[in-house]
Amino acid sequence: MIFKNFRISLLAVFLVLAGCYTVPETGRTTLNFMPEDLLSEQAAMAFAEMTQEVDLSKDRRRSERVERIATRILRIAIPTGNLPPLEQWEFVVFEDDETINAFAMPGGKVGVYTGIMNLAKTDDQLAAIIGHEIAHVSARHGNERISQSMLIAAGGVAAGVAVKDEDEETKQAVMLAYGVGATLGAQLPFSRLHENEADEIGMIYMARAGYHPAAAIEFWKLMKANASSGVAEFLSTHPSHNTRIERLQKLLPRAMNEYEAAISGR
Repeated sequence: MIFKNFRISLLAVFLVLAGCYTVPETGRTTLNFMPEDLLSEQAAMAFAEMTQEVDLSKDRRRSERVERIATRILRIAIPTGNLPPLEQWEFVVFEDDETINAFAMPGGKVGVYTGIMNLAKTDDQLAAIIGHEIAHVSARHGNERISQSMLIAAGGVAAGVAVKDEDEETKQAVMLAYGVGATLGAQLPFSRLHENEADEIGMIYMARAGYHPAAAIEFWKLMKANASSGVAEFLSTHPSHNTRIERLQKLLPRAMNEYEAAISGR
């Protein structure tokens, strides 16, 4: 039994060490259990399905604008961000004025909805959005969330085994408590951490690319003005607009140093 427990512990240590990843710019250590190549393949399939199901913008100027801004940011981010080479990236604008959203996927797939482009009036504001999404890929947040879900699932199995001899009411109470605790104590805070981290990295990327970082604050003020009342922050996957704006304001001095260095070197 001692030898068996030792082997299990050794395997756990190996998985943790094998799955460690250091996030660029912030230096945070994360767990990534999934092969990035596999995630890139899955993302490519999902992206292809989306381009078939959602209308693509026929406005060539919109597509060129997204590609131009994203390419400028990627030239800065790729050397230090563990990102795919520039020629692998694909940029698409979805014709949907009701959807205020954008995303970037592992493997280099970027989608921007016309709804968010209508809100972002300047290239600097759009750069804040695209920089944020590229930062999610650079930080491998998708991999981390999947890895976290794997750990939570394993914890659920362990909790089930621990109460297997209890009565049914006790089992249900324990598993419910575990589910709520995992959601409020791990999954949602992790999602907000990812958003905050992408804000920080994205602001640095846009500044280094020569886009004014204060535009990120301007954009989130626009988002706040256009948002309906939402759920409490601790129940949300995203920080509140006020929290986001306050944090970006604190990050602005560092980003301004990057921006001034970038424009002085032109």
